[in-house]
Amino acid sequence: MRPPVARLRAAGAIPLGHTNMPTLILAGIHTRSELFGDTANPWSGEVTPGGTSGGDAAAVASGMMPIGLGNDSGESVRIPASFCGVAGLKPTYGRCAADHRIGSGDPSLAAQELVVDGPLARSIGDLRRVHEALTGADPRDPRAVPVPSYGEPLPRPLRVAVLADPGGHGVHPVVRGAVEAATDALRDAGYEVCEVPDVPRLDDALEVYARMTLTDFPVSWPAVKPLLGEGGRRCIELGAERSGPVELAECLRLTGVRLGIRRDWAAFLDACPLLLGPVFTDPPFVPGDELRDADSALRVQRAMRLCAAASFVGVPAVAVPTGVADGLPYGVQLVGRPYREDLCRDAAQEVERRLGVLTPIDPHS
Repeated sequence: MRPPVARLRAAGAIPLGHTNMPTLILAGIHTRSELFGDTANPWSGEVTPGGTSGGDAAAVASGMMPIGLGNDSGESVRIPASFCGVAGLKPTYGRCAADHRIGSGDPSLAAQELVVDGPLARSIGDLRRVHEALTGADPRDPRAVPVPSYGEPLPRPLRVAVLADPGGHGVHPVVRGAVEAATDALRDAGYEVCEVPDVPRLDDALEVYARMTLTDFPVSWPAVKPLLGEGGRRCIELGAERSGPVELAECLRLTGVRLGIRRDWAAFLDACPLLLGPVFTDPPFVPGDELRDADSALRVQRAMRLCAAASFVGVPAVAVPTGVADGLPYGVQLVGRPYREDLCRDAAQEVERRLGVLTPIDPHS
């Protein structure tokens, strides 16, 4: 039994089953698999529930189960949580033990460094309970570290950096409104909020993230390609056209660039322990739109830029709903220092306390 499921069972959870996800978690960020077809967003069948953890997010949002367990290497817990109107947590790299082997084979470098397991729930309180059950070291995962669930208290008022448009690439007015609503909620809760021009080296982080992850694919591509289906193959190929894999010497150089980016983020979060920003800078999109052409793929990738950057530097983030616009849920994410999920959850709790819980809802066809 894999460590996350074993820990949840030990805490009294009752597994109900597996939910749907994109084929091999690689076929885009709409939850469609070659085996089970599409997962519908409970709010509207016209938009995706997100992915890769879209099956869990849709099940939690519609009341099928109180908690879900997904994984996140760039957005895959936070976007489904936001699109389905639930809460989701991407832990710090090394916070929660996992076992991502397929058979006896361990994943390659990018998957080792970026993929983390994280919970989804209808409320921040439930998210907190599940996350506390998941934390801790385990001999099956030498990456996991025995860090306490709660860090030392920090001086108050706690500073929150607010960034509505990461990189200045544009943000939809409704998404900006969600960030503003969360900002007002945190200010009312006593946080010191201040707008910042950007996060450190965002475009550098996104470029290195894409190159390092795509460099993993040539090794497994001959075996993976036949299993993905047309949509999945197109997803990988569109990404490769933009960034492409790199040779060994360049990949090794990029690991040093990544370390520098992480150092700059550490300094940024030392000054402001929390960052408030969008999960996705556009509204939820039509299922499969990211696979339509190169421009659509780039637009979707750009909209998830803050999610990808937070995953790349390995810091925790909590997605929390802020309300409904045009019949669809919207939310924000709170990003924190490494191993300070507690600060992210506390701030998200204050947002939820003032803006409410959106789910469960009645599924739509």
